[in-house]
Amino acid sequence: MAEPYPSRSPVDQEDPGYAPLAGGEEPRDHRRPIRAILAVGLSVLLVVGIVIGFSTDTSPDVCAEVNSARLEPFLLGGAGQRSVPVKTVVRPVPRGVNEGVSAKSNRVFAGANLRGFPWNNSMLSWQRTAYHFQPEKNWMNDPNGPMYYKGWYHFFYQYNPDAAVWGNIVWGHAVSEDLIHWLYLPLAMVADQWYDINGVWSGSATVLPDGQVMMLYTGSSNESQQLQNLAYPANLSDPLLIDWVKHPGNPILAPPQCIDKLDFRDPTTAWYTSGGKWRFAVGAKINKTGVSFVYETEDFKSYKLLPGLLHAVPGTGMWECVDFFPVSDDGLDTSVNGPGVKHVMKVSLDDDRHDYYAIGTYNEEANTWVPDSPEIDVGIGIRYDYGIFYASKTFYDQNKSRRILWGWITESDSEYADVQKGWASLQALPRTIVLDTKTGSNLLQWPVEEVDSLRLSSKEFDSVEVEAGTVVPLDVETATQVDIVAEFELDKQALEAAPEADADYVCSASGGASQRSALGPFGLLVLADDDLSEQTPVYFYVVKGPNGTLKTSICTDQSRSSVATDVHKQVYGSFVPVLEGEKLSLRILVDHSIVETFAQGGRSCITARVYPTKAIYGAARVFLFNNATEANVKASLKIWQMNSAFIRPYSPQ
Repeated sequence: MAEPYPSRSPVDQEDPGYAPLAGGEEPRDHRRPIRAILAVGLSVLLVVGIVIGFSTDTSPDVCAEVNSARLEPFLLGGAGQRSVPVKTVVRPVPRGVNEGVSAKSNRVFAGANLRGFPWNNSMLSWQRTAYHFQPEKNWMNDPNGPMYYKGWYHFFYQYNPDAAVWGNIVWGHAVSEDLIHWLYLPLAMVADQWYDINGVWSGSATVLPDGQVMMLYTGSSNESQQLQNLAYPANLSDPLLIDWVKHPGNPILAPPQCIDKLDFRDPTTAWYTSGGKWRFAVGAKINKTGVSFVYETEDFKSYKLLPGLLHAVPGTGMWECVDFFPVSDDGLDTSVNGPGVKHVMKVSLDDDRHDYYAIGTYNEEANTWVPDSPEIDVGIGIRYDYGIFYASKTFYDQNKSRRILWGWITESDSEYADVQKGWASLQALPRTIVLDTKTGSNLLQWPVEEVDSLRLSSKEFDSVEVEAGTVVPLDVETATQVDIVAEFELDKQALEAAPEADADYVCSASGGASQRSALGPFGLLVLADDDLSEQTPVYFYVVKGPNGTLKTSICTDQSRSSVATDVHKQVYGSFVPVLEGEKLSLRILVDHSIVETFAQGGRSCITARVYPTKAIYGAARVFLFNNATEANVKASLKIWQMNSAFIRPYSPQ
């Protein structure tokens, strides 16, 4: 599916500005880069078995431990830890699924025989965003190694420098002083070693107390084995960290014996333990059980696989891009732990391409994490985002004492259209992430405060009455780049009179905004044209259940977002907790072909890609709508026009 890797000639360089590893080891060379019930029960049995049966004092046979933890049906067979392969001759090979590549190309239209839409340059040019991060051209996927270093936010990303489709993956690199305006830097790492010749895959940064930076990443070897590797800056005095060195002792880790060579990837940021050592997790799977192993190191040169598993959930499949961090109502450094400290475990499920999280308790001594509510464990419970949002990664921003979340937003058009426009994928706006202390089970996500600096002129609409079955146009300028903050109130008499419903409302299984009931749907139509032939509804849907309880869903409906035939159109969304005394609230950020929605202060989020053909440029409009059959709605909102971010190549002059 991907083109063979083009041969490159890495240039060995001697650089007196190398960054030594902890312990004083010097690199031998420097290469400058060129380019749920069953699940709950089994999960509990797994954790109990591991905690009871094993000690962290001995070198573990992890596969045997997993076996004794009553996961025999899920084992692939074999026991013990594989040795790290020895260096071999680099021979570039084809890459694809048969070679073990976790191809992240657009799955929506794979193998489909579609009638192509006659896109023109004007339509395709409009789709490029104005204030979201994306490369100048070509393909991008996972966010990697975000960090704050010497006054600059660093962002690395999976990148194909050769085409607008997945393949030839290297690490792109950009820096910003404010997370909004970015400078493209030279490629940080390319696929030039036998252990990563099939792709420099995802990884994480750890900034040590003495200022050293350790970048752990997955490489796909010449035999398509997933191996963990280490890189570090060549010159720590350079705040831009332009040059990177691959550790001469790479690879540092191979999969345990019971793990398939294609199922061991994406190391996390390391955290510092009470015993004075560093730990990090790596995602894997055993048959259909998603698992995370933990490794320990003192110096980032030698590593020990700890007994047991940090966590596992049967039936969830491969865990990619595992993230693990402490959480509170404020930002916490990754190494914070202790009584009362809650930890988030997040996994990206390769099977369904969604990011799930759960909140629980980390036991450092036992090397385990246990969810507070097993019924909403990772992979079977709450998601970061109920639209297109995957392979996310957080980092602790010590500059402003906050935790920031990045997420990859792929396309939902055809690959043909991506090739025609010359780029594919972008990143969600960076979001702060804190514990929702009101529910205790949710995280609150919100665009970083720096986004507000892009706001220009605004218009306010106070207490607009939207009668049942009506659409109200809003007199704003073109609505291609807007930030909308809105609150809604349902008519109280209609609430009391509404009949009780037996069934829950499910956004994805509904008829979208056209499915009417007594109390919904109601909300906003964004990226709509004047005659509503194209429109993207973002709406609440309220259901009155037994004893008068109200259950609210937040949804985004793409079904009428475009007249194009080669665009995926579905209804996204989820239930959102609305607590007593809270108004229904929304923030919607529209930036050309992306619509990001934050409901109830960020308790539930939805990201959608939208590809209108008419509702573009000056023809894009915003409407209030209420498709309920019984209840009127009162809406108050403020809409800002948004400026464009300044994103350009770095120039040393």
